[in-house]
Amino acid sequence: MLFGHGDDFYNAQNEVRINFSSNVWHGAILDQLKKHLEEQFDQLKRYPEPDAGSIRRLLSHRFEIPEESVLVTNGSISAFYLIAQAWQGAQSMIPMPAFAEYEDACRLYQHRLSFFPTSEDLAALSVEGQDLCWICNPNNPDGKFWRRANLLSFIAAHPQTVFIVDQAYASFTVEETLRPEDLKNHKNLILIYSISKAYHIPGLRIGYLMADKELVARIYPYLIPWSVNALAIEASRFILSHPAQFTLPIRKWQRETVEFISLLSRLEELEVLPTSTTFFLVRLKKGKASGLKEYLLKKKGILIRDASNFRGLDGSYIRLCTQTASENRECAEGIKEWLEQV
Repeated sequence: MLFGHGDDFYNAQNEVRINFSSNVWHGAILDQLKKHLEEQFDQLKRYPEPDAGSIRRLLSHRFEIPEESVLVTNGSISAFYLIAQAWQGAQSMIPMPAFAEYEDACRLYQHRLSFFPTSEDLAALSVEGQDLCWICNPNNPDGKFWRRANLLSFIAAHPQTVFIVDQAYASFTVEETLRPEDLKNHKNLILIYSISKAYHIPGLRIGYLMADKELVARIYPYLIPWSVNALAIEASRFILSHPAQFTLPIRKWQRETVEFISLLSRLEELEVLPTSTTFFLVRLKKGKASGLKEYLLKKKGILIRDASNFRGLDGSYIRLCTQTASENRECAEGIKEWLEQV
């Protein structure tokens, strides 16, 4: 899906003052990173590392796993396409609703697809005959979370299936996610992460995957040389070398999410779905998501995510990602005004 994601800021006909549509940590302080990148501007005068090797080494050292078990990609989304290509024609199982790019990547490389609802208990889910099973944890767009112990047991019980667990939002929850050391005892596991979401730099497109070295060796030949640009490499090097400067205050953000949900829940015409993280789905009991999105953008300069193009959802769903307390109140008030007019 080339278009249709959240954060369609580029497509807005009105000024966007507040962006609730993108699942990105809004409070990152980027002054030092900006200064560093300005100092590294001359890096653009030469080609970057073909495979972002310095970042591979940094990640290998940080997580104490072999360098051969890491692959750096042009955003986590590139990892999905590389995996789908490496298993071209495979049988793939995908949850719904979920990030559309799993399905799009698989279709591009002729996978045979089946789907399961995120509400389904893993213990009852059959993956017989599946080459790949894709899981986002926490899940986008609904914030569904599969507990670590349950997920690891499920993966261990099905060694014939490769499980791709997208943990791009691992920093957005207080729940215990899978760990790099879990790869040691789960040779059929691929973990995918985003550097850009938790540090408010999605425009730089930087992510990585980790897996047993045999799985990485299968994916590596499809990596496009220089696919991670020089500034993205420099930004990642700076972030990984200065972790204390980029600590996401998740408990505070989640408290603000609870308060935001409480505000919205006072509106009888809305249903806020449970979430484990700082973004969540809202079902409109009247009106359409497209109409609310248009109203908020035109009248308030507020951008939200119309979630109707997620498989399994319809035109009554929006997705919101918590912003500051005052911005959350402004969004809730704008939705209330729209509901009164519908």
